[in-house]
Amino acid sequence: MQKVIIGRIGAPHGVRGEVRIVPLTDFPDRFSNLKRIFIDEQTKLEIQNVKYNKQFIILKFKGIDNRNDIEPLKGKLIKVDRKDVPPLAPGEYYSFDIIGLDVYNEKNEGLGKIEQILKTGSNDVYVANYAGKQTLIPALKKVVTNIDLEVGRMDIILQEEME
Repeated sequence: MQKVIIGRIGAPHGVRGEVRIVPLTDFPDRFSNLKRIFIDEQTKLEIQNVKYNKQFIILKFKGIDNRNDIEPLKGKLIKVDRKDVPPLAPGEYYSFDIIGLDVYNEKNEGLGKIEQILKTGSNDVYVANYAGKQTLIPALKKVVTNIDLEVGRMDIILQEEME
């Protein structure tokens, strides 16, 4: 099953095995409903308690009861199963769904795969790469005409082609 990154383990918090989590999600309140997280494919941790503290989330894992036991996990990414990700409204997509899509213009010419999403002040910009050539795609409805996650495809109309 596909895993999705939602946070990074920071410094221990206190001496009883609690740890600070830097949320890497638009939904930090999701931690309240989590029962378990994954550090890697083999390491699953059960959540005992969740607290919110300014920009951090404080987690207590079952079976980790002192500062020394949590210290080796510092810097590790926290992941959840894809099925545990909250649903979005129609027409909204998670970044991990967009990255890797094949991009085609209206002539059905391949422009590469989405490799990166740039966060700008007004709208996101998708970066497609094909044979070392980058194409910047504004994440606007007049540019991105179709996203099909099942097929793994994004259809676009580039600005110069719109004129």
